[in-house]
Amino acid sequence: MPITHRHMKVFSAVIEAGSVSRAATRLNLTQPAVSIALSNLEAELGFSLFHRSKGFFAPTTEALHLHGEVTQSLLAFARMHQRADEIRSGAVGAVSIAANGALAINFLPKVIADFQVENAGLSVELKVHSSRQIASLVSGGQVDIGLIDTPVPVAGLKAEVFRLECVCIMRDDDPLQAVSVVRPDDLSGRCLIGITGDHTVDRQVDSVLSQARIDVKRSVSSAYFAIARNLVAAGGNLSIIDPINGKARLSDGVLWKPFEPLVEHELAIIVARERLSSRSTDTMYEMIKTAVQQVRSA
Repeated sequence: MPITHRHMKVFSAVIEAGSVSRAATRLNLTQPAVSIALSNLEAELGFSLFHRSKGFFAPTTEALHLHGEVTQSLLAFARMHQRADEIRSGAVGAVSIAANGALAINFLPKVIADFQVENAGLSVELKVHSSRQIASLVSGGQVDIGLIDTPVPVAGLKAEVFRLECVCIMRDDDPLQAVSVVRPDDLSGRCLIGITGDHTVDRQVDSVLSQARIDVKRSVSSAYFAIARNLVAAGGNLSIIDPINGKARLSDGVLWKPFEPLVEHELAIIVARERLSSRSTDTMYEMIKTAVQQVRSA
């Protein structure tokens, strides 16, 4: 019969209590059950653990030597059990997220802070890459969750796409701050900061302006929506950007207005299709999703 956790608990309790009867009380067992467990342990070990004679019961020298090792084993088992409970409840582990610079600056820090309030034992790593790089990292299992612009450029990913209504941003001293909704006519002759690289948002804006026969100045562009906002704050121009960056409260003197007709930005939350996720990753995914939905409905 192999040595079990029960054998070690009984042995340790008898040593510490000084008698079979007191050990039985401590363990909520019968005295015969404790005696049988001790006998089985001695049989497995091949030597006696206690001196037994009428009116005398005491541990052998061998038992005292063994007791320290048994105590360490019981402590290790207790630690393992505690860690298993923590893992089961999602209280330990790590989550890795990748996003472009704009989302990493103005959106994810608050989500991560909220996550850690409820998951203090978990570590979170936030990486910044391009959408194509993020898709490759998630597909290869190097990152748990990615946030990218559509279209999703890599196979083997599960993507949840959110369509977000873009907004027009301006400084708080801009003449357009008085209007409730910005329309193409309001942009005539103004400098409109674009997004570098034939971005889908800019293509939609150009189509809207072309249909309305409105001319704007396109002398400045940036790689990210967040940088476009910084340029607006510094120079007094306008930009039509995603609501995550446009509606962010940054105390930078920039405000936003709805823009009509509708211009949408598509944001995808991606995970590897074939990879089993942890509870912590699932929790983070849901928190990111909720935060995106809150921006969409704001």
